[in-house]
Amino acid sequence: MADIKRDDDIVEIALPPRFAIGERVASRSVIRNDGTCNGHDIGAVLVQRGEVGYVRSIGTFLQQFYIYAVEFTVSGLQVGMRAKELCTLDHLPPEVMALLGERVEQLAALR
Repeated sequence: MADIKRDDDIVEIALPPRFAIGERVASRSVIRNDGTCNGHDIGAVLVQRGEVGYVRSIGTFLQQFYIYAVEFTVSGLQVGMRAKELCTLDHLPPEVMALLGERVEQLAALR
């Protein structure tokens, strides 16, 4: 049987961070409080899928993963997120830009 590598088996910090400080990103999924966001109940929704924010700082977790502190513009919350939970809005590949068509102008207006 072939070995299957999971995301949690990869040492991300062996490579440069995927996102830069100040980069505009969007959440790929709903993010709930795991108990690390003070003032919010555990399990409470902190970030909605598609919510836009900016990377404010980059840290590490377990000497394996990058954690991106993202400040979300709508809620004003700063939430620590993994790269797999985010997508860039500033550095989209040309093929994605072509698919977005007129939405590219809408994304530019979010700056």
